[in-house]
Amino acid sequence: MPLPVARFGGAAMIPLALDPSRVVIALAGNGPLAVRRLTQLREGGADPAVFSPEPDGELAALAGDRLLRALPDAAELDKVGVLYVMGLGPETEAALAELARSRRVLVNVEDVIPLCDFHSPSVVRRGDLVMTISTGGRSPTLASLLRQRLEALFPEDWAERLRTIADFRNRRRAEGASMSEVAQETRAMIDREGWLP
Repeated sequence: MPLPVARFGGAAMIPLALDPSRVVIALAGNGPLAVRRLTQLREGGADPAVFSPEPDGELAALAGDRLLRALPDAAELDKVGVLYVMGLGPETEAALAELARSRRVLVNVEDVIPLCDFHSPSVVRRGDLVMTISTGGRSPTLASLLRQRLEALFPEDWAERLRTIADFRNRRRAEGASMSEVAQETRAMIDREGWLP
């Protein structure tokens, strides 16, 4: 018997970062939103199964051999931890969300807040530096504008800066420096380089 799920109004959120090597992620959908979400998931290191009974050409090409031309059944959902749903129509999306939830799968139905267990934030990636913005699904436009601002403030060279910081941290820890010493020296290096305005 599934555990009851408490539903709360408002925008209370608990941000998480998922490791796609430990959590099985799947996508069920079609259309441009499915293409965008699949692209984002792959940028994050996931290679999800894509369930789509009648995929458009772009989604089929992008999904490749990960495409399954059907909706997931209970047995397939038992292998999944997180399911993204979009572009299937309100009735199908609601039924699929209910089935997934009954199998203890976390569900995100794109742009249907009442059917979402979580919201995916807007993301800026600079190598291993990942910055996210969430409005709890209340204003994707604001999240997009804030993402654009972060992209300008943190250009692509931040990927190399993070590698430099990580190498410095690892070297200093190997030399026996304490965490507080490393933190202080890292702050000094960032200030010296003028990396943060």
